[in-house]
Amino acid sequence: MNDTGFDVWCGLDVGKQTHHACALDAHRQRLFDKELPQDQTRLGELFERLKTHGRVLVIVDQPNTIGALPIAVARSLGIQVAYLPGLAMRRIADLHPGSAKTDARDAFIIADAARSMPHTLRRVDLGDENLAELKVLVGFDEDLTAETTACRTASAACSPRSPQPWSESSAPNWAPKQAGRSSNSWADPKASERHRGQSPRRPRTGRHDHRCLD
Repeated sequence: MNDTGFDVWCGLDVGKQTHHACALDAHRQRLFDKELPQDQTRLGELFERLKTHGRVLVIVDQPNTIGALPIAVARSLGIQVAYLPGLAMRRIADLHPGSAKTDARDAFIIADAARSMPHTLRRVDLGDENLAELKVLVGFDEDLTAETTACRTASAACSPRSPQPWSESSAPNWAPKQAGRSSNSWADPKASERHRGQSPRRPRTGRHDHRCLD
């Protein structure tokens, strides 16, 4: 047994229908390197077989959804489980030879990273189950928000156009206009006369003023 407290590291590249498992010992020797179906019995047989070599650590790349079954089977047998975050895995993969992405290569990288770099792992504990439930609730909330936004958009498209806010620049000019007159001529009649080249009208003198006397 080494400083990590484990003798066997079983990396699982999980999938919907099948998983690829790669188990390494402390000397980096492969104890198992095959594809397994998403089956409780087959997973249990593998973990029981690995336990004969010492204390086992199972590492997955996805702790939720498709990785839930291997985690549950390992826990039922008293085996500790950890997971390798995707970002850490991609960085570690750059250190390994080859660029082809295969399930077998990924499973080996997961197991080897757990053996040589245990600080990159994260525990899979009961808190992750609560986190998974919260993710489901958040997903429902996001769906509801998206539906609400779509309904508002559709309602706005069907409703009549809302009136524009009033502003002084958009107010109509109700002052009457005539050709050749400026808007100021209505306020100043003399200005209108000057505009037409005529002198302002003067009031009639008394000799032209005919009045009827009783």
